Order: sequence, then structure tokens, then C-alpha cells
Amino acid sequence: MEKKIIGGFRHVRYEQTQINPEEMILRSERFYAEMDNRRTVREFDTRPIPIEVLENIILTASTAPSGAHKQPWTFCLVSDSRIKKKIRDAAEEEEKISYSTRMPETWKSDLKPLGTSWEKPFLEDAPYLIVVFKQSYGLENGEKVQHYYVSESVGIACGFLIAAIHQAGLVAVTHTPSPMNFLSEILQRPFNEKPYLLIPVGYPKAETYVPDIHRKPLEEVLKKF
Repeated sequence: MEKKIIGGFRHVRYEQTQINPEEMILRSERFYAEMDNRRTVREFDTRPIPIEVLENIILTASTAPSGAHKQPWTFCLVSDSRIKKKIRDAAEEEEKISYSTRMPETWKSDLKPLGTSWEKPFLEDAPYLIVVFKQSYGLENGEKVQHYYVSESVGIACGFLIAAIHQAGLVAVTHTPSPMNFLSEILQRPFNEKPYLLIPVGYPKAETYVPDIHRKPLEEVLKKF
């Protein structure tokens, strides 16, 4: 691999296989079609998944760009049934309060077509939970290390994560109980980490139904200048 010193730091030459415009269009169409088939699923089959699949999915998420390449994320992979039960109990306790007092009627009305409620059985049914934490700052030898654009960086990594889950033939639901501090306590994470996203992952049940929703067309999400 060809290397070069730039600004006093070692760089390696970037190489990418070039493809013609026709192949680019075909690949982009195929990937769009694949991702457009992705749906949020809340009904999971309990059958196991090879651990290597989850490890590769998380490795893919960790390839995301980040501010100053600080990679300010931690992915906690939970399969222990006792821990999943604790997470479900704590999440449902917060969700009960949210549905009864925190959420305005407009929000609850918007959720009705999706069929959601404070009950979250998928937190136990899914064979794995991926709990994503954002690192407000790093720790090296007991000293704080500055991190940059933390929420943006972790958000991009979660996008990679969701795409990788779908590409592996699995399904997921992005869950954000609020507040989520109980995740830090249950998983005993350090003070510099804050819970960002909770993602149950697995196979869908044999007979699973999802809301009949539609995505905005291109002309509504794209503005050309």
C-alpha cells in the first residue's frame, strides 16, 4: 500500500474500483430498491442469530465518518434474557408515563396508524438488543479527550447500522424511550456515555403485518439548485 507523509502525518493512498455510469445507475437503483423494502418490525421470532452476523453489523456501523475521527460511540449487544427483562420493565415504566402525561394528544393521534402503545414485548422477544451510546467525551489514561459533533456522528453510525441490519436479512425497530438513563444504570456504562438509541434485532415472525404507510416521493424530498 502506497504511503505518504502529509502535514507531518502518514497517509495511505485511497483506491476505488471505477465503474461506468450505467453500472453506477444500476447499483444505485438496486440499493434503493433494497432499502425501500426495509420496514420497522415490532414482532420478532425468537430463533437465534449467529453472533458473527451481529459483530459484522456493528463493525459496519463503526465505519461511519465522525468528527475528527474520534468514533464517539459504544454499541452494547444484549442477549441475556434477565437483562432484556430489566430493560423492558424500565422502558415500559417510562412509556406508561409518556402515554399518560408527557405526550400531547396530537402525538398520540399521529402514532395510532402505527399501532404502538406503552407495551414493548419486542424488548424481550428479539434475540438481540443493540443499545447505542454516544460518548460525550473520550477517556485516555484517566484524562478527558475532546469529541466533536457527537450526536451527528452517532446518528450517521446508526444509519449505517440500520442499513447493515436490513442487508443481513434481519429486521429491527428503533426505540427511544424517554428518558433513557435507565439503560446506563442497567448496563453500567461510564459517565461519559449517554444512551442514544435502543434497537431490537432479529427475524420477523412467520406471519407479520406492518402499517400500510408510504414514503414521500422524490420531488418532495429533493430540491435541485
